Amino acid sequence: MEREVVITGDGSSTIHLPQWNEQYHSKHGAIQEAYHVFIKYGLHHYCYSELDSESQLKVVSNGIQTARISILEIGFGTGLNAFITLLEAEKLKCSIDYYGVEGYPVQKEEVVQLNYPEKLDAANKENLFINLHDVSWEDRHSITSNFSLTKQNRFFSEIKEKEQFNIIYFDAFGARVQPELWTEDIFQKMYEALQYNGVLVTYAAKGSVRRAMQTVGFSVEKLPGPPGKREMLRATKKS
Repeated sequence: MEREVVITGDGSSTIHLPQWNEQYHSKHGAIQEAYHVFIKYGLHHYCYSELDSESQLKVVSNGIQTARISILEIGFGTGLNAFITLLEAEKLKCSIDYYGVEGYPVQKEEVVQLNYPEKLDAANKENLFINLHDVSWEDRHSITSNFSLTKQNRFFSEIKEKEQFNIIYFDAFGARVQPELWTEDIFQKMYEALQYNGVLVTYAAKGSVRRAMQTVGFSVEKLPGPPGKREMLRATKKS
């Protein structure tokens, strides 16, 4: 399938698939979408609402007690969400175990065309972004002192973890082109993979998606969407 790196509305790049008229990130702004959907309403929401819970595992990093958070990304893709989360982990003083699932990994020649370190004012950390893609699949790697990455080359339907993750970034291609990724069967796997009080966030807001989430047991909220979208969804696995 033909693929091309293009520039989105906020100046950051993404990969466009002309045959599907689909891209890895919003054409209105890749970085804006990532921050709005996955950081603001996912990572920040969880940190500020859940980390005082006695159920949270505390770890010591450089002599400072921090929270350990486990994140599953459905659609590792360009690595943008992982890279921003790495940068946020430093600001939040938390320790993040990040798992990225991807059926069709991005190629190295595409990675070097992505301008995320520059647009995030993190050009001095470009080596970390490249490292996210260079490290081997299926193994756990310590990228920084408070961010580990495990990339898994498998399909979403193959996820079998139980109560392992605190947050899921659900960033699959849209239901218009891959409806099989937005079914009750897939969201049942997501529900089982989350710990109680864990959250799943996605840019999607279709009624069929919301109903599929609710059917498997999620409590679902409609939230303001990123630029170019009116709404998005956040699903919580209530205890």
